[in-house]
Amino acid sequence: MRTLVIGDIHGGLKALIQLLEHADVSEADQLIFLGDYVDGWSESAQVVNYLIQLEETHSCIFIKGNHDAWCIDWLWKGIVDEVWFAHGGKSTIESYKGMPESIKQKHLDFFSRMQDYHVDENKNLFIHAGFSSMHGPAKERYSSNYSWDRTLWEMALTVDNRIRKDSALFPKRLLLYHEIYIGHTPTLYYGVDVPMQGCNVWNIDTGAAFTGKLTCMDIQTKKFWQSDAVQSLYPNERGRNKN
Repeated sequence: MRTLVIGDIHGGLKALIQLLEHADVSEADQLIFLGDYVDGWSESAQVVNYLIQLEETHSCIFIKGNHDAWCIDWLWKGIVDEVWFAHGGKSTIESYKGMPESIKQKHLDFFSRMQDYHVDENKNLFIHAGFSSMHGPAKERYSSNYSWDRTLWEMALTVDNRIRKDSALFPKRLLLYHEIYIGHTPTLYYGVDVPMQGCNVWNIDTGAAFTGKLTCMDIQTKKFWQSDAVQSLYPNERGRNKN
């Protein structure tokens, strides 16, 4: 059985379907999704529908991202956060047009089953963004850090490779886990559209919301698969691109 970790989808259903085909995903694989299923391309509600169906036949773990939290507020309370609306929420709202309330409730039930983070039997952590507590996410003072924190990733990138794990200079947060898998911060920010590694942290968000691709990785072998550039699958849309 493979454990495959999947990056931020952002409403790109075509990319998700293509990615799972490229990775030849079977019911024997464990799928861990790192969050941000919505906001960007035009099929956010359809992505959620697809994931609910996938959950019926495959072993899936769904982590909640910051965009998912925004979507929950809208579905549940009708709250339209201005920042959310400008950063993909508009396309998500449009994707729900004409959908009956029963489907929206089914989606809310799906969102409610999502985890803030997951730790497997090998002490690998899967989380959308990060955590700030020196004792791990279970001791996190501010739960919003699970889906918003970028300090963990930025710290992992700046650690000198010559610093040993037994050194007092090695970040204590990173010693808590064998490996950490995150999304949230597109690798496009660093000029690449493939997964990045900093210390024992792997970033699987390869910019699917923008000009990048959707990615999944086998955590044992580190082999990864990607969709086409998502923008090419939605040629008449902008996604979360400004221009």
